[in-house]
Amino acid sequence: MAESANPFVHYRTRLDSYRVALDAGWSDERFVALVEELDAAVATVDGHGFVTTPVTDEANLARAIGLDSRLLVKNDTENVSGSHKSRHLFGVALHQAIAGGPSGELAIASCGNAAMAAAVTARAMDQPLRVFIPTWAEQPVVDKLDALGAHISVEERREGEVGDPTYLRFLEAVEGGATPFSVQGTVTPTTIDGGRTMGWELADQLAEHDVTGTLRVFIQIGGGALAAATWKGLVQGLGENGAAITPVLHAVQTEACAPLPRAWELLTRPVSAASWPERADRIVSSPGAESDLIENLVARPDDYMWAWEEVGMSAASGILDDVTYDWQPVVKAMLKSGGWPVVVSEEQVVKVHEAAHATTTIDVEPTGTAGLSGVLDDDTRRAMDPTDTVVALFTGVTR
Repeated sequence: MAESANPFVHYRTRLDSYRVALDAGWSDERFVALVEELDAAVATVDGHGFVTTPVTDEANLARAIGLDSRLLVKNDTENVSGSHKSRHLFGVALHQAIAGGPSGELAIASCGNAAMAAAVTARAMDQPLRVFIPTWAEQPVVDKLDALGAHISVEERREGEVGDPTYLRFLEAVEGGATPFSVQGTVTPTTIDGGRTMGWELADQLAEHDVTGTLRVFIQIGGGALAAATWKGLVQGLGENGAAITPVLHAVQTEACAPLPRAWELLTRPVSAASWPERADRIVSSPGAESDLIENLVARPDDYMWAWEEVGMSAASGILDDVTYDWQPVVKAMLKSGGWPVVVSEEQVVKVHEAAHATTTIDVEPTGTAGLSGVLDDDTRRAMDPTDTVVALFTGVTR
């Protein structure tokens, strides 16, 4: 990047926080100074600040999983705290700083990467943080949270309770005066702002890799903010670049917990077709179909999204959110782009993760490779053309 390797400086004029600051009378110099000051504090806590993370051609990985298309991987395991979650929370921190700082203890519900990102950022802000975690949270993560000074609350499901107990306790804390510091856009809307830096970077990097034509973007879905933010940034960036690229979104969840594919299925069921790819094609080719479905989605969201009744086990434990909180923008993006969701088996999750470690130097966890496992779905594979370019996001370092 010509101006700065820090995406929050380089893309600052696209950030909502930048516009809020300028509307409040800030200068460009003052905003840059805020970013650099907070980034330096993050580097003191985590060992480094924010930089542009790489996109690489991974032909060996593509061959290992039987993918005929060109495969590009954006490696965000090199980000602050080892995952993309830090992008979201740094963006939230900027909004809070411009508004004069948070009031009350910061709070988040998470089992891993989001909690780590929150703890690093809160420590850099010198703010107290309450983290609500499940009983099965991995001990290395718990130990790191404790070392970073987070106040940890381990939550069990209460009798008769529906939904994630950590998220329910988080909501109770917010109602009691805590400041939401989460990666759910439904509760912390500013979390989408910083997450868009992933998409902006990717749009510029696709130009550097001479990508044209159909771009199939496979993104693993937990709460949905990664896909919602990345897609929004990518589409904006491609538009501003004038790129001859047609992006198509595929949201990937596991058989262990798939509330978003269920919602897409229920919403689009009136569009009769033999497979989901055929259904998606009919939606984009039928005048008015997309807008009618989106109207139904907005009018009756509870008809399509509710908590997954029995969450199973998966190596990709970071995407086992029983509700896809930011599901609406993800489903809208698939409807508009001609994409469809993919439900993957545990065997497919493990196969892609093992292949990633065998053919690349990226030390990524199974959650971080789960999106790419979507290309192993039979219907999806048949619907793809070898001339398509596939992009996957590797988003969590092995801990």
